[in-house]
Amino acid sequence: MGGLENGATNNQNSSPTTTKPTKTSLSPDSMINLDQGDPTLFEPYWRKMGDKCTLVIEGCDLMSYFSDISNICWFLQPQLGDAIKRLHRVVGNAVTEDRHVVVGTGSTQLLMAALYALSSPADRHPVSLVAAAPFYSGYKDQAEFLRSGLYKWEGDAHTFEKDGPYIEVVTSPNNPDGAMREAVVNRGEGKLVYDLAYYWPQYTPITQPLDLDIMLFTFSKCTGHAGSRIGWALVKDKEVARKMTEYMQISSIGVSKESQIRAAKILGVLGEGCRTADSENFFEYSHSILKERWERLRNVVKNSRVFSLPKYPRDYCNFTGKYMDSSPAFAWLHSKEDIDWESRLREHKIIARSGERFGASPKYVRISMFSPPEAFNLFLERLSAIIDNTTGNVVT
Repeated sequence: MGGLENGATNNQNSSPTTTKPTKTSLSPDSMINLDQGDPTLFEPYWRKMGDKCTLVIEGCDLMSYFSDISNICWFLQPQLGDAIKRLHRVVGNAVTEDRHVVVGTGSTQLLMAALYALSSPADRHPVSLVAAAPFYSGYKDQAEFLRSGLYKWEGDAHTFEKDGPYIEVVTSPNNPDGAMREAVVNRGEGKLVYDLAYYWPQYTPITQPLDLDIMLFTFSKCTGHAGSRIGWALVKDKEVARKMTEYMQISSIGVSKESQIRAAKILGVLGEGCRTADSENFFEYSHSILKERWERLRNVVKNSRVFSLPKYPRDYCNFTGKYMDSSPAFAWLHSKEDIDWESRLREHKIIARSGERFGASPKYVRISMFSPPEAFNLFLERLSAIIDNTTGNVVT
């Protein structure tokens, strides 16, 4: 799931009011924030694109609420819908034929729209909402925020035994641990929503185009443009797409057209770069950065008998045409020590997110791999200092 995640703390070295991030100048005593999934790491690539992504919007443009009244999602700009389908065909990660595209203000809003569409006011009891632990920490917060009578957060899908209808959110690759996921509960009254925010070639091998009823994607994790607040759903059922659009209409009367046409332009440039041999492919560029970071982190952790990281199977990627390793957006760091590692890391001026937020043990923490280079380097230095290379004990 994309967006500034619930509970995240703003980076102390950047301001949300500026158009460009402030360059960091970290001291050895600086607190480094690795809690957020803010993908500004990819900014240098888009800066190199120069005017290719530039748009001019005149004062008389985009004034109407409506984009295409013949479409179920009547506020979807046609050029964005076309760009989304073209990119999925180029990458090969999702089936778009005979699908309805519903645009939202990030995939967070789209998840709420899907829950609205899949539940019924006529039911006597709210429909159960589950996800397999470790699950994205925002699901519980989002489900409980409005205290809706339509659905109720029931936690871990692995332990869910309640009778009746349910909705399971399947996140693949998973946030926080990067694992590829399938549904867990698998009962007749269940409905599934697939959060595929990270099913792009910079994070994981693309093994097949997924053909699922409701698939959520986000501009922020596809290209790094989190500030545009654009997400989209590929929806098979017409009535579900209609109800999701109804939710968007009631909650925000559509989605910013300026953001939509910017997303359409950038997705078009991205797709063209994938097809053109003489241009630098964004997915290969971003994968190379994440791969290098993972290699450096594993080199530090391998010296410890306390910390461990997940291992991911090497697989063939249909997009790149070669075998490749996964390089997830987050590191799911586990400790054998029976202590609260979020608090311990904070003592060493590292802000991470506790495994408890994800329905797991506090012996886990989630580390963002998106941090600025200077912050990531300092994190590795501090993690190396925490690990005693001789005995594997933790330096306190």
